[in-house]
Amino acid sequence: MAETKQVKDNSKKEEKEVSKTPAPAKEVVLTTAEIEKRQEEKEAKEAIKEFKKEEFSDTPARVVVSKNTSGKFVQKLKKRKIRRQVQRGQAYIKATYNNTMITLADLHGNVLAWSSSGYLGFKGAKKATTYAASQVVNDVAEKVQKYGLKDLDIYVKGVGSGRESAIRTLAQKGFNLNMIKDRTPIPHNGCRSRKPRRV
Repeated sequence: MAETKQVKDNSKKEEKEVSKTPAPAKEVVLTTAEIEKRQEEKEAKEAIKEFKKEEFSDTPARVVVSKNTSGKFVQKLKKRKIRRQVQRGQAYIKATYNNTMITLADLHGNVLAWSSSGYLGFKGAKKATTYAASQVVNDVAEKVQKYGLKDLDIYVKGVGSGRESAIRTLAQKGFNLNMIKDRTPIPHNGCRSRKPRRV
């Protein structure tokens, strides 16, 4: 009996020893999304620490930390605007009897710059003059310099006096005019035209 008790005690001791030894570590496989999430959390904590340090200093913080409605601090990184270079674009000239509007866009139709004679401060009958149209082109060309625009496809709409002068000024400004297309709407005996104005 005593021998059997000793054997049981020994087996219990061995079990305890085995249980005390640390289990072999399991390999943890993280997906890229989880890794990125952990990295973002780490960066957020560091940003908040930096913010707390810089709170009373004169130098502005690189990361904007603001409180949301729940009272928690939320990190907002300021996005840097990437200035894209556009070599070729489109110019839309709308020359009416009362105004001249010019819009420069890229080939997908995203507007880069626009201007009109009314926007530049011309009033009344002066808005539709050739001089106003040339000034509008100068303004638009100045705005578009940062994109490096060189080649233009021109689409003209309307019968105002500013259309020819706008095209000439665009050519003088150093743009290569690849195409000039007239998109003035012409009625094919559709609606009855207005009666002529009596002066």
